[in-house]
Amino acid sequence: MSAKKSILVGAVIAIVMAITAEGVIAQTKTLTDEELGIRKETIYDEGTVKPEHGEYSRETPGKSKRIERSFENSPPLIPHDITGMLPIAETNNICLGCHMPDAARSMGAVPIPKSHFMDFETKKDLKGKLDGKRYNCVQCHVPQTETAPPVKNVFKGEFREKKGKFRSNLIDTLNEGVTAE
Repeated sequence: MSAKKSILVGAVIAIVMAITAEGVIAQTKTLTDEELGIRKETIYDEGTVKPEHGEYSRETPGKSKRIERSFENSPPLIPHDITGMLPIAETNNICLGCHMPDAARSMGAVPIPKSHFMDFETKKDLKGKLDGKRYNCVQCHVPQTETAPPVKNVFKGEFREKKGKFRSNLIDTLNEGVTAE
């Protein structure tokens, strides 16, 4: 085949491919911002959007049922109403009245685990004194609401021990698999 014929065949192939690609692009449906994700309202106007929130449990502390953890050592959810307990401050933390280990059993509460009485940066046992970085309970522990999820949750947490669904073993497993040089 001569060079002129090769160039002509190459040009024809390029034109056909361009026309085909243009047709494919023209047939592709463009999605709007509202069609892209879970949210169905415009992302450009927050004034009228109200998140689906659900209702918090109205169970009083001590009367509520413990909620299974989502996965091993995940922070447990708060199963009771926390109305009137906020804000939580380092010098004003109503949670400690029931959840400190020496009071928890008599209050019918879950005791704060050993990991909260240890400074992980210095590896120092604080001998029953709450680590100062742990006073704000609701930065990890949150109340549970009853609401329909926007998408089906198929996540299945794994637990090495059955008691892990309701207890932390973080203090025992924190450095598991870590080797020091």
